[in-house]
Amino acid sequence: MSLRAPRRRGCWGTAVLRRRGATPLRRGGGTGVCPPTPPGSGPFEPRSAAAASQLVDEIVRKGYAERRPHPEDARARLVVLTERGWACTRAAEEAAAEAVGAWVALLGEGEVRALRNQLGRIAPYGPIKPAW
Repeated sequence: MSLRAPRRRGCWGTAVLRRRGATPLRRGGGTGVCPPTPPGSGPFEPRSAAAASQLVDEIVRKGYAERRPHPEDARARLVVLTERGWACTRAAEEAAAEAVGAWVALLGEGEVRALRNQLGRIAPYGPIKPAW
């Protein structure tokens, strides 16, 4: 049994985000997705300082975030989402809700809630962090 939403041509998540006006990110030749969380968390967690820097550079270049001076540390820079970044985050959340809506239609609200709780028990601190 697959818990994924039905795929259309190409990446389903990318297509949904594009329909909502978000330009997906592409990392390492993989699936294009828009970051649902700030860099350094979830599936976008960089494995090295160089990878983190490259990810931030891409997010800034695409207009999802901007670098600002740190108010207390002149050596540091803050990375802050722009309105476009917040819009992309909302689009990703809507796309996830749309996918889960298909699961609710198939399984029912109670079973999907139980699935979310079970996944939380299996990997409470791991990469599986359902926000639905």
